[in-house]
Amino acid sequence: MGKTYERIEGRLRSFIEAQPVFFTATAPLSADGTVNLSPKGLKGSFVVLDDHTVAYLDFAGSNAETIAHLRENGRITLMWCAFQGPPNIVRVHGRGEPVFRDDPRFGELLGHFPDIDPAQHGLRAIIVVTAELVRDTCGYAVPFMAYETDRDLHGKRFAREDDASLSAYFTKKEHIATSLDGLPGLPLPLPPSTV
Repeated sequence: MGKTYERIEGRLRSFIEAQPVFFTATAPLSADGTVNLSPKGLKGSFVVLDDHTVAYLDFAGSNAETIAHLRENGRITLMWCAFQGPPNIVRVHGRGEPVFRDDPRFGELLGHFPDIDPAQHGLRAIIVVTAELVRDTCGYAVPFMAYETDRDLHGKRFAREDDASLSAYFTKKEHIATSLDGLPGLPLPLPPSTV
């Protein structure tokens, strides 16, 4: 049965850090707004910063719903499922903030991700989440699935971009600067990196 945790530590932290994929859920304040649920992966793109704070790298993609919702209201839930080993689901409910490339904190935060080359993936922001509620549940219905390796397609696609071409790419996309519901998304042109 489910349990609530005071902090992200010990076995809970080890479980979260070992998962190759996690999910983010956000929503706008509007009752008829679009709820967003996104899978996240790429080894080395997620870290536990301390007992109450986690962060992940936000890479180039086809929209910026998570960023838009966080800019509006900060609400976010992260979820990890055990696809191997004992059944388990962990959720971190909290407040999130996109830290953009021109933010003075960006360089220090980026230092927490030594195992991934962010230049290969069109890094847009670092999402920092402060946990308000941490819970696990049984996960009995989650199937067994085997992790083989990360796909290399994202890196191959975005490694050839520089800041100017990446900014042009984002500008052409329909839901990067604004969300599906018209909320402000990624600031464009893409801010230059402070690193």
